[in-house]
Amino acid sequence: MKKIKVGVVGGAGYTGGELLRILVNHPDVEIYFVHSNSNAGNPLHKVHSDLLGSTDVTFTDQLKEDADVIFLCLGHGDAAKFLQANPQLLKTKIIDLSHDFRLNKEGNDFVYGLPELQKDKIAQAQHIANPGCFATCIQLALLPLAKANLLNDEIHISAITGSTGAGQSLSATSHFSWRNSNMSVYKAFNHQHLKEIGQSLKSLQPSHEKKINFIPYRGDFTRGIIASVYIKSDLSQEAADKLYRDYYKDAAFTHVASENIDLKQVVNTNNAMVFVEKHEDTLLIISIIDNLLKGASGQAVQNMNIMFGLDEKAGLKLKANAF
Repeated sequence: MKKIKVGVVGGAGYTGGELLRILVNHPDVEIYFVHSNSNAGNPLHKVHSDLLGSTDVTFTDQLKEDADVIFLCLGHGDAAKFLQANPQLLKTKIIDLSHDFRLNKEGNDFVYGLPELQKDKIAQAQHIANPGCFATCIQLALLPLAKANLLNDEIHISAITGSTGAGQSLSATSHFSWRNSNMSVYKAFNHQHLKEIGQSLKSLQPSHEKKINFIPYRGDFTRGIIASVYIKSDLSQEAADKLYRDYYKDAAFTHVASENIDLKQVVNTNNAMVFVEKHEDTLLIISIIDNLLKGASGQAVQNMNIMFGLDEKAGLKLKANAF
């Protein structure tokens, strides 16, 4: 089989680096080019030192329009500007990891790339908008309930993410001396991922109008997201377990656990795990992912595999940080 020629734009950041680590070992892929104006001519390991010995590819400031697929690992707002400046690339399959094309609006032909929601549409898509990390984790906790029209009360969510979720650029809240042994709430009730979460839930349960109360936390660890989601529910424990297991029975990477879960089960993998537990009249759903993999680059490769008719797990059989 001829290998897929992959281009990466914005390969110097956290998501770009994680994407390259996957692609270097993907059996069906050739890394065709990695675009970076500031690093042109440097080998990839100059920025991502762990790639020393894994590849001889160098960064370039040139775009190759004959790539089979291009991943955009640019900042929010920058992906749209990049495609406006390079509209010829729209003829190529594109997987965008920014926020720019996730919301449905007139003229936007990007398909929302959450395989557990619309795998068939992803398989036919030319352009994919990769979901956000918090959005992925939270939606996986709620999709089965929405599909069954059971989101009939306010939803309450607390979720914490690792420091890599803030990106590679330094800020006051990303310095080691501030982040270490520290936690904080940010963007309470108005996080940008709420819109895509609401959009997906309404696609399954059009009647859903209840408020989604989301409190995000910054964690003092590097990677991973754990979300605690709860809602009033008449479901029994047995019925809730069956609902979730039935919904995810064919999912390649999302697994329903029978016991409480922790982040080390998924960190460094493309897996997601959910655990449901009934407490009187309230259903608690715990959801965990690696924010850089299932929440970003791993899911982007999963989407590529689906688009090209490959094994959905190709290149993504990764080892968890078990201890």
